[in-house]
Amino acid sequence: MQIDLEQEAAIQAVWVWHYHSQRRAYHDVIIQLSNDPEFASGVTTVFNNDFDNSASLGTGSDAPYVETQYGLLVPVAGVKGRYVRLYSQGNTSNDMNHYIEVEVFGTPAQ
Repeated sequence: MQIDLEQEAAIQAVWVWHYHSQRRAYHDVIIQLSNDPEFASGVTTVFNNDFDNSASLGTGSDAPYVETQYGLLVPVAGVKGRYVRLYSQGNTSNDMNHYIEVEVFGTPAQ
């Protein structure tokens, strides 16, 4: 999934919710920021729990987690970007990714 913020922003946090009515963990959750809509250059990975690089986007060091009604809050600390891209590869119950909501917090870049 990709979000266009319509202008470059200094992003402070990304908050993601997957389906959470049943206990499940989502596989290979990766969140990236860039000013390039194709994500070919200037890519900053802010969250990656793909421990075996099965998504071919780099091996991640973030811990797997069980989705809850509180979602996953990822502090970003002012990384600049216009586009937010989110990846995942199914969950512990099935192959679905179930994005429920994504919130991006930041201010227009100066």
